[in-house]
Amino acid sequence: MNEQSRRPRHQGKPYRRPKKDPVRMLAFDALRAVDERDAYANLVLPPLLRKAREKGDFDGRDAALATELVYGTLRRQGTYDAVISACVDRPLREVDPPVLDVLSLGAHQLLGTRIPTHAAVSASVELARVVLGDGRAKFVNAVLRKIAQHDLDGWLELVAPPYDEDAEDHLAVVHSHPRWVVSALWDSLGGGRAGIEDLLEADNERPEVTLVARPGRSTADEILGALGEENALPGRWSPYAVRLSEGGEPGAIDAVREGRAGVQDEGSQLVALALANAPLDGPDKAWLDGCAGPGGKAAMLAGLAAERGAVLLASEKQPHRAGLVAKALAGNPGPYQVIAADGTRPPWRPGTFDRVLMDVPCTGLGALRRRPEARWRRRPDDLDGFAPLQRGLLRTALDSVRVGGVVGYATCSPHLAETRAVVDDVLKQHGGSAELLDARPLFPGVPALGDGPDVQLWPHLHGTDAMYLALIRRTG
Repeated sequence: MNEQSRRPRHQGKPYRRPKKDPVRMLAFDALRAVDERDAYANLVLPPLLRKAREKGDFDGRDAALATELVYGTLRRQGTYDAVISACVDRPLREVDPPVLDVLSLGAHQLLGTRIPTHAAVSASVELARVVLGDGRAKFVNAVLRKIAQHDLDGWLELVAPPYDEDAEDHLAVVHSHPRWVVSALWDSLGGGRAGIEDLLEADNERPEVTLVARPGRSTADEILGALGEENALPGRWSPYAVRLSEGGEPGAIDAVREGRAGVQDEGSQLVALALANAPLDGPDKAWLDGCAGPGGKAAMLAGLAAERGAVLLASEKQPHRAGLVAKALAGNPGPYQVIAADGTRPPWRPGTFDRVLMDVPCTGLGALRRRPEARWRRRPDDLDGFAPLQRGLLRTALDSVRVGGVVGYATCSPHLAETRAVVDDVLKQHGGSAELLDARPLFPGVPALGDGPDVQLWPHLHGTDAMYLALIRRTG
C-alpha cells in the first residue's frame, strides 16, 4: 500500500471559498467609509449604488436592501452596541472596527428586519469570511448566535435600565441616541415621556424625499402632473413642496435635472417662506442670504425676490460651497449675485439689506433622520465651538439690515444653546435696537408651533427636520 492510500480520505470538511454577497459587501463598504473617513452615508451610498447598477450586480430590490442595511445599522447603532456588548467577553473598544461593523450589520438583520434568523446569521458569517477571514468569522458566528436567542424587545428588557431608575439612559438605549442628545432634545421639547419618545422614534424613521419647485422656474402642480398621484403627494405645508412616494428617484424628474426643482426638506422651505413674507417697514428691494451653502434656501429666496423685483445676494464662506450655490441659482428669472465671503467680516456696507437670512452652522441635531451617524460624532463641547460663530453671524445680520428690515436667524438644531440662547444674548447686546417678531403667523396651517414668538419645527409633529427660526426687526 503506498503512502497516499494510507492517508484518511476525509480530514475534516473540505475548504469552501466564501461567496461574495454584493448587497452586504456594499453595505459593509459604506459603513467602513463612514467610520474611517468620517463620511456621511447620504453622500457615500449613492455612488456605490450607481456603480453596482452599472456593473449589473444590483436591481431595485437589492438597492433597497442595501440602503436599509446601512441606514438601519447606523440609526440603531447605540442599541446594537448595547446588545453586542452583552454577547462578547471584552469591551467594545477592544473589538476591531471592521469586526464590529459586520456584527452590527448582522444584529440589524436579526433584530431590525424580517430576514429569517438562519439567513441573517449565515449571510453575515459569509461576509465575515470574505472581509475578515475564517478565524474572525467564527467569532462573528458565535456572537450572532447569542444575539439570535432574543428578539429586540427581549434584548431591550435585558440591556436598557428601567425608565423609573434612569429615564435618560433608558431612552438612550431603547431609541439609540447618545444620552446627552436625549437630554438636550428633551430640554428643548419640554413635556413628559410621550413627547420625547415620539421625537426619538421619528429620528429613527426613514424620512420622505421632499422636492421644492423653485419659484418662477417650476410649480408643484407641474411636478405632481409629471409624476402622477401614485408616485407623489403635495407637501403638507409649503405650496412649493412635493413628497415622493417610496422608491421615487429625484434624478429621473425633468425639473430636477434642469435645476428648476431640487431636493429640500419642507422645514427649510417654510423658513425661507417665512422670512420672505415677514412684514416690512419701507422698501423691499435688497435681500441677503448670509450663509447660503449649499444653496437650497438661496434658490428659493432668489425666485421669490425676483417675483417682487428684488435682488438677492448669496454669500458663502467656502468657495466650493459658493460654487454649489451658483449652480442652484443658475437660471433664476431675476437678478442675483453669488460671492465667497466670511459672514463675520462682510464686504458689504452696514444697513444695506431689507431682508437677511442667517442659517448658521450648527450641530445638525435637527437632521438626525437624514444623517444618523451625526448623533455619534457630535459631542457636547461642539456647542462651545459653534457658539462664537453663531453669535457673530447674527450680529452681522443685524448690522447688515436697515432700520425697519427683518433678519431671520435659523438653525437645523433644536438645542437651546444654538437657538434661544444665541438670540437672547445678541438682542441684549443690541440694547433695544432690535425686537423679536411673532413668526407663527408666517407658518399658515402649521400646527403645534408653541408659545412663540420664535418657531421650532419637529419631525414627530410636522414631518420636517427640526428647523428653528427667530424673526427679528431692527428698530434703531
